[in-house]
Amino acid sequence: MRVLFLSTAGIGQVFPLVPLTWAFRAAGHDVLVGTCGESLVTAQAGLLVADIAPGFRMAEFVRSTPIEVGREAARRRDMSFDIGLFAGVNRRLAEGALKLGRAWRPDLVVHEEMAAIGPLVAAAVDVPAVQVSVTFVPAGPLRRDFTRQLADLYAELDVPPARTPPLTLTLTPPSMVEQIEGWPMRFVPYGGGAVQLPWLREPPSRPRVAVTIGTVTPIVEGLGIIRQILTAVADLDAEFVVALGGAAVEDVQPLPDNARAASWIPLDELLPSCAAIIHHGGGGTTMTALAAGVPQLVLPNFADRFINADAVSRRGVGIAADRRDLTADTIPQLLGDSGLRSSAASVAAEIGALPGPADMALRLARHEW
Repeated sequence: MRVLFLSTAGIGQVFPLVPLTWAFRAAGHDVLVGTCGESLVTAQAGLLVADIAPGFRMAEFVRSTPIEVGREAARRRDMSFDIGLFAGVNRRLAEGALKLGRAWRPDLVVHEEMAAIGPLVAAAVDVPAVQVSVTFVPAGPLRRDFTRQLADLYAELDVPPARTPPLTLTLTPPSMVEQIEGWPMRFVPYGGGAVQLPWLREPPSRPRVAVTIGTVTPIVEGLGIIRQILTAVADLDAEFVVALGGAAVEDVQPLPDNARAASWIPLDELLPSCAAIIHHGGGGTTMTALAAGVPQLVLPNFADRFINADAVSRRGVGIAADRRDLTADTIPQLLGDSGLRSSAASVAAEIGALPGPADMALRLARHEW
């Protein structure tokens, strides 16, 4: 079986696809990842990757948009700005993705939720499409909005409308959504390969707290929020480990005595030693924290992150706060609330009990839907 995985540019978009990609590969199927820009780093996972839009960079594309308009829409939990933004991205990727699909002739197309090119390519080569959903934004309405926005693209590229909507694999825990769409699947974190940091093998002498704002925010907004967090926690009796998402450690120097930083630390490597995490609310980060059973302080800034923060708060696995209101008083609450720890452990167990990527690869190969 030949399986084409499609993603827009962005590590947060493509990394959640990697475990399922490897499940197909390990089962003996041929897999190819079609993506571009920052997501080409997926090749470091030992996967074959095709660049469907040479020269495209998601960070540059985002910087060319009215970010403040998008931020205000996000605060209202309105995804229309982001759908419009990613519709523009998909238009840039469509021809390359279509050319790849027609040349490689997959038997199945798997795509992340913002890659509306997935159903387009699947319709063009007349194969099923599978959508992998990693955020708390309902997959069905999101897909329908993309279909409306890109209806003219099908006609322009001479592609018939999709005969059936994609099957959805939902990675969010059932207890945290109103309704599971499609098949629930266990979220398996992937944060890239790395040489293990020796100090991570030693148990911390005081509570360890992970801090990250993902990979896009440092490029688009800078590291101001990281500096704000470190200033707020400088006098607390805890260890703060900053994962900079590729940014340089020098850019956050000097660090307070209770903090250390690394340009890149896979969160699934860091979080098992942590008592909590402070982060921006990205889907992959939120889910990695949930899978690790770690209480979260979410400081959302745009896109789906306010919706993800709401889900974390509503389930009682963390605290959602406005970054402008962050103070040192918030952290003891995060570390000291046994209810947060209990709920986080419960959700981690729930995730662990779901069918994993290997199970899904087997079902999909058998065309069981």
